Amino acid sequence: MKLRISLVALSTFLVLLLAACQPVQSPGGTTASVPCNEAEISETDGKPDLNGCVLRIAVENAYQPFNFIDTETGEAVGYDYDIFNDLCTRINCQPEFIETSWDAMVAVMGGEGSFDTFDVGADGITITEERAQNVDFTIPYITSSQVLLVRVDEDRFVEPADFAADPELLIGTQLGTTNYDAAVALVGEERVVAYDQFGPAVQALINGDVDAVMIDNVAGIGYVGVNADSLKLTGEPVQSEELGFILGKGSPLVTPINWGLEDMSADGTIDTLYEKWFVTE
Repeated sequence: MKLRISLVALSTFLVLLLAACQPVQSPGGTTASVPCNEAEISETDGKPDLNGCVLRIAVENAYQPFNFIDTETGEAVGYDYDIFNDLCTRINCQPEFIETSWDAMVAVMGGEGSFDTFDVGADGITITEERAQNVDFTIPYITSSQVLLVRVDEDRFVEPADFAADPELLIGTQLGTTNYDAAVALVGEERVVAYDQFGPAVQALINGDVDAVMIDNVAGIGYVGVNADSLKLTGEPVQSEELGFILGKGSPLVTPINWGLEDMSADGTIDTLYEKWFVTE
């Protein structure tokens, strides 16, 4: 009797195990575990339909307020997370956020990397003609300006020109970004201190190791929001630029993602999310 019960139990266990291992089918019939780069794209009621595929979104998780780790909860949050969580409800996909490095995204934009591990890159990426030679961009989802982030008690300068005129002042920023290029154009490479991420650059500013950080104004607002007693933005913008998400050259996902972004803009969702992450009192 024990043997019979054991065999029945084992048989039941195997059935349940096999069922659990079966891929989940979306309503449109596509296997939910299929990356969107490989999935069928259809249309439902005039809307693009990704049939429940997994949209793999590369994020750095170190660029407030676009994508970062909330120090209080330990959770990954930000503007990019909210954008794609909402967008996927509109075009029927499942967002999967994959932490990677800015260097990996730079390699892709330089033609030396691939989109094998992710479908779309999100990290406050400036749309440039040079980068567009190797990747496709979505439509802009935000416009930003290059500005100087400084300590809250800074009184030696206000405008970028004032900063550039003092040869003793150092500027920090992230290597491989248009912020770095703008900093070099402003003061020369010898006065620019490069960091792998913006977080360490901002911390260096707070510590007094550099005198300013060249940063996108939208990201700068995010850092000021969580360091209001330590930081502020100063002066006129150095330059303005549009930001977009990157995809592989010729990716079929550009059209449905652009449709989703336009739909979010039309109903005010983009504005609402912007106010959530970038507007401070």
